[in-house]
Amino acid sequence: MTERYVLDLQEVDETQVAVVGGKGAHLGGLSRIEGIRVPAGFCVTTDAFRRIMAEAPSLDDRLDQLSRLNPDDREAIRTLSAQIRRTIEGIAVPDDLTAAITRALARLGEQAAYAVRSSATAEDLPTASFAGQQDTYLNVVGPTAILQHVSRCWASLFTERAVTYRQRNGIDHRTVHMAVVVQRMVFPHASGILFTADPVTGNRKVATVDAGFGLGEALVSGLVNPDVFKVRHGEVVAKAIAAKQRAVHALPTGGTQEVAIDSRRQEQPALTDAQVVRLVQLGRRIEAHFGRPQDIEWCLVDDGFQIVQSRPITTLFPIPETGDQENHVYVSVGHQQMMTDPMKPLGLSMWQLTAMVPMHTAGGRLFVDVTRRLAAPASRAGLLDVMGRGDPLVRDALETVLDRDDFVPSLPDAGPGGPPTGGTSATIETDPAIVTELIERSQVSLAALERDIRTKTGPALFEFLLEAFAEHKRVLSDPLSMQAIMAGMEATWWLNDTLQEWLGEKNAADTLTLSAPDNVTSEMGLALLDVADVIRPHSEVVAFLQGVEDEGFLDELAKLAGGTEARDAIEAYLDRYGMRYVGEIDITRPRWRERPTTLVPVLLDNVRNFEPGAAERRFEQGRRKAQQKEQDVLSRLRALPDGDRKAGEAKRMIDRVRTFIGYREYPKYAIVSRYFVYKQALLEEAERLVQAGVLPQKEDIFYLTFQELHDVVRSNQVDDRLIQQRKDAFRSYHALTPPRVLTSDGEAVTGAYRREDVPAGALIGLPVSAGTIEGRARVILDIAEADLEAGDILVTTFTDPSWSPLFVAVAGLVTEVGGLMTHGAVIAREYGLPAVVGVERATRLIRDGQRIRVHGTDGYVEILP
Repeated sequence: MTERYVLDLQEVDETQVAVVGGKGAHLGGLSRIEGIRVPAGFCVTTDAFRRIMAEAPSLDDRLDQLSRLNPDDREAIRTLSAQIRRTIEGIAVPDDLTAAITRALARLGEQAAYAVRSSATAEDLPTASFAGQQDTYLNVVGPTAILQHVSRCWASLFTERAVTYRQRNGIDHRTVHMAVVVQRMVFPHASGILFTADPVTGNRKVATVDAGFGLGEALVSGLVNPDVFKVRHGEVVAKAIAAKQRAVHALPTGGTQEVAIDSRRQEQPALTDAQVVRLVQLGRRIEAHFGRPQDIEWCLVDDGFQIVQSRPITTLFPIPETGDQENHVYVSVGHQQMMTDPMKPLGLSMWQLTAMVPMHTAGGRLFVDVTRRLAAPASRAGLLDVMGRGDPLVRDALETVLDRDDFVPSLPDAGPGGPPTGGTSATIETDPAIVTELIERSQVSLAALERDIRTKTGPALFEFLLEAFAEHKRVLSDPLSMQAIMAGMEATWWLNDTLQEWLGEKNAADTLTLSAPDNVTSEMGLALLDVADVIRPHSEVVAFLQGVEDEGFLDELAKLAGGTEARDAIEAYLDRYGMRYVGEIDITRPRWRERPTTLVPVLLDNVRNFEPGAAERRFEQGRRKAQQKEQDVLSRLRALPDGDRKAGEAKRMIDRVRTFIGYREYPKYAIVSRYFVYKQALLEEAERLVQAGVLPQKEDIFYLTFQELHDVVRSNQVDDRLIQQRKDAFRSYHALTPPRVLTSDGEAVTGAYRREDVPAGALIGLPVSAGTIEGRARVILDIAEADLEAGDILVTTFTDPSWSPLFVAVAGLVTEVGGLMTHGAVIAREYGLPAVVGVERATRLIRDGQRIRVHGTDGYVEILP
């Protein structure tokens, strides 16, 4: 009976987290690796913790209260968690438990010094490290003191920070239990932390060692700056030796104290280069055992290393799997599609099946492998040019990788590797009928899809969808469509480059493209203003909408005065645009048609902030401004030497850009329209699986790939554990920031603007829509929480087309992600909003409500006092 309360470290391994917690399990695993020394010790198991918790029935009620608290109510959490800790510390340890612990101490040396360390069952997990959430006590001497500190470790499961961390991560307090590790104390000459991958860049080939004198507490608590060594391929490639003025040492009577380091030793390295290399070799052995990069705590005792902890590094962005040992360079798809959030497995696989180039997944995001295109000189130049025009940070990151001579191999030209980077727009006439024809072709294809999919169910639906994906790709890759898109983009580039050269004017195309025709995304924003016009006169409808929470509210509208017209206007809007939503490239995201309440706050803002007829006025004003700009540019050009020729060329390009730039938005609209049809069919299939008892809920299909879902439909069987693993992984991916460029070494390459022409303290970005505007920053991460006043400047992470209805209500735009031709930039120009995109960490550096000035012509943002 007593044996289950105490287990020797040698008896456990990493599979026994439920018994000995994360730290204990990892230490047990470490002690089994050949050549790795771990201080001797034992674990007081989670059975002992449960026994203690059962001794105080009042704890049950308090845990109930705790789980109901809001994670932001810090005062209530602080009070209640302190009560729980006091209760646990006050429970007398039962005799049989005391006997089991003292017997284990007698085996190891009763009067020796020990470290008493918390080991919770939810810590050191692959997806949540919980580092520093519970307590550790060093140099504890004597059985009485050790028992007292074991109680303190049990209680530390309920520190304020541990409770808040669990609540924020959706972890039930009752499911987490506390074991305690008791280990012989080591008295090191030096100690510190080894990361087997660079924790800043993510590079898996570079290990980082932090080292200081004495116990590691001095480093962990921030008392001293460590020496930092970087090791690659078995040699120290960089080091920074710190002045280490203090250390933490153990006292003979128990406990620890800070001591001053002799001034002659302060500048000495805590480790020699040879010791650092030897330590990293041990780290690589540990990493291989656990199968992922590790964060390792080590001690140097008599020229030998002892390992006192190892946990996975949870902040690293995963690397796409290739199955080869070659070097690869990946570019983020999300940064081009304005969707850097993680996607669910069905969303990832559907985008892969319908994309024009092969795509890899990592961390819930999509990446394109551009290694071959970078390797050959001609395709490299084209790729860098297109990437640079879209997002200078991506170009700079790629050039950073290319500067490392050995990373990207050199290949002859004409290798495969994706579509050409340029276009063949020279062959297309400037004819609006081309755009009309392309839109008609797309609509015919969509109508056929809607008609033919109706009769398909079961495995036949999946066979049909694979054919539909082939048609999807055919529509997307229509050569005429590609030419129209490139014609609009190249005309924009020509106007910006040439008019800057001829007239000294930056970003002239921004004004020339105002209110361009056939832009389905800018029409969507204006159309919602028209819906507001229908609603505004009916006060009962406006009042009703202010309290709407239920998605079925459209049916309720008809009961109100003016409600039928309001409902019909919203329904008509949803018929045309209801397939859109934030993050719409992920088919699993809800659509406006499925969640119409999302549109209500924006609609009410429009009712409040605009006068009737605003949409038509806005469009007409933009069109007139563009006309005036055209006349101004042409008259100034005619006054130049060879002016008639220059004006003629510019006029041809202005006509060209106005003909084609609006169409730039249509293919995405067509993709998302098709996606909604696929989704509805798949959800009907999921409903059948729920009825048959195969799935508990239909949204579970979102955690399967398309192929896996096909197999489930064929077999009527599903792996519940796989779905749960996918849900846990998806939740963990939210904490990861996807890099613009990622290498197969795991290095996240950020890129820089490298500009000198901006004021000190300004936030640098990419100028995508000309003009300067000053106003109140509204930092909005969720469109449903928008609350805008006239003159506000929208600051957000990324904007896809679904954000366009907000654009009519704001005076400027700042985003963290984006390029010259991404949707937010195109619509900002259409509406004449000064905009700067690609501003790193904008939503964290700019506070909601601050006054800012957006320099849309020069590409920077000033935060005003």
